[in-house]
Amino acid sequence: MRKLILNGALLMISILVAAPSFAAEKMSGDLVIFHAGSLTVPMAEMEKNFEAMHPGVDIKRTAGGSTKMARLISDKGQKADIMASADYVVIDKNLIPEFADFNIRFATNQLVLCYTDKSKFASDINADNWMNVLQRPGVVWGHSDPNLDPCGYRSVMVLQLASKFYNQPDLYEKLISIRKDEWVRPKAVELIKMLKDGKMDYAWEYLSVAVQHDLKYVKLDKHINLSDYKYNKFYAQAKVTVTGKKPGTTIVRKGKSITYGITQLKDAPNKAAATAFLDYMLSPEGGLKILKDMGQPPFVPAIIPEKAMLKSMPKSLQKLVEVK
Repeated sequence: MRKLILNGALLMISILVAAPSFAAEKMSGDLVIFHAGSLTVPMAEMEKNFEAMHPGVDIKRTAGGSTKMARLISDKGQKADIMASADYVVIDKNLIPEFADFNIRFATNQLVLCYTDKSKFASDINADNWMNVLQRPGVVWGHSDPNLDPCGYRSVMVLQLASKFYNQPDLYEKLISIRKDEWVRPKAVELIKMLKDGKMDYAWEYLSVAVQHDLKYVKLDKHINLSDYKYNKFYAQAKVTVTGKKPGTTIVRKGKSITYGITQLKDAPNKAAATAFLDYMLSPEGGLKILKDMGQPPFVPAIIPEKAMLKSMPKSLQKLVEVK
């Protein structure tokens, strides 16, 4: 009898110990993630780590302007498990409540003006004269498309705020008037290649992107770089009109501090893998650490705006967020 009890106990222990690895082995299939272009480098690192933990899962990532990525789901009917946006509002406006139940705010960022040693006046530019350098003859500068990418409309906001902060009422109009259409690209990451190839002198990017791609950059005053929620009242003076959800419509984006958002889609084809990835990504020692190491400050813990949204999340994720 003692032997039977002992053997039974040992069997139960072996099952409990093996359970996590068994679950990991069972998790398999493609995990489809749409995400902001500015998350490309950290997402690649997360992909590598997650696939090492779950060999049966193959992550398929598509990067681009956050608005465009969200509309691939809402307008084009493309299937995805996870959507990560450089502006949490894009998820609120395009995916909730029809396509997603929750929106987790997980990181912040700031706008900087990037350049290389090849850029005209690279040795002269600084935080006090960048707006003058951009107006010099022959200087090529650009940003991403405001209709497709949050970095695009945030770049325009920076110019509007600079006009107010430096008390130069005509600064914004001057800068926009010399900016050529071909200097506006669909994705912010496209500008990086142009900078490195010497086809563009300056480009508006997120600080994390500048750090990850070893670019030089001009850091701006907090009043205009959209980095600090304490300045939201000042940021709100910036307004950019962009294309709306439906063709022929427009919406106005109002300036506010930069906050990234992520969600799991309601009809995620691989719900188990999607939840497991979010569990890893939102861990202080997992994805959030990668973001921090790559120059993008994460929220630890991540944030959701209301208790009702907390209840709609998978239980394993609820412990990783706070209502704030």
